[in-house]
Amino acid sequence: MTETTPETPETAPETAGTLAAAVLGEDGLARCPWATTHPLNAHYHDTEWGLPVRGERALYERITLEAFQAGLSWRTVLAKRPAFRAAFDGFGPDIVAAYSGDDIERLLADPRIIRNRRKIEAAIGNAQAVLRLRARGGLDALIWSHQPDQTPMPRFAHEVPTSTPGSRALAAELSAHGFRFVGPTGCYALMEATGMVDTHLLGCHRRGSSGQYPATGR
Repeated sequence: MTETTPETPETAPETAGTLAAAVLGEDGLARCPWATTHPLNAHYHDTEWGLPVRGERALYERITLEAFQAGLSWRTVLAKRPAFRAAFDGFGPDIVAAYSGDDIERLLADPRIIRNRRKIEAAIGNAQAVLRLRARGGLDALIWSHQPDQTPMPRFAHEVPTSTPGSRALAAELSAHGFRFVGPTGCYALMEATGMVDTHLLGCHRRGSSGQYPATGR
């Protein structure tokens, strides 16, 4: 069973207001335009997005959610994240890697999550790939080895890349290790969300908050 109509996306937060600069909110804080489209986006932007994410489980969760987001809005996935965590046993790679056909059917029958067979099967296969990577330094080391020396310095949303040579290299390496639903665009979104690059607009109050780069870039 695959959900279609119930998951039809609105404008994805990442692409909303592409010609806009940072937007000043009623609280006096300037934010990236996509963060102003819904309170859920604003909270995520202010408390999580762009902060460094380290560790196998946390990064596997992010890869999985980015895969489920493909073709949908991030807000759809964000609203369902607690249900995803419950359905996928907290995204423990060892547990998900051992999922059987019964687990796939269980997930396909769970109305709380996005029910897409290919993405569910990819999540299981990706968990198995995570386990294999442990003998090669692990998922964390692989992903963070692709952090660039420089980060974008966008003043406007349309200046934020959707993919880069670095995200293409990351996608290629993940694919070579057996990961699926890890294209260059999804990998760049992963790099943004986990603090590997800082694409908060220069006028945004969160610019530079990851500590990975100065607020004005380098």
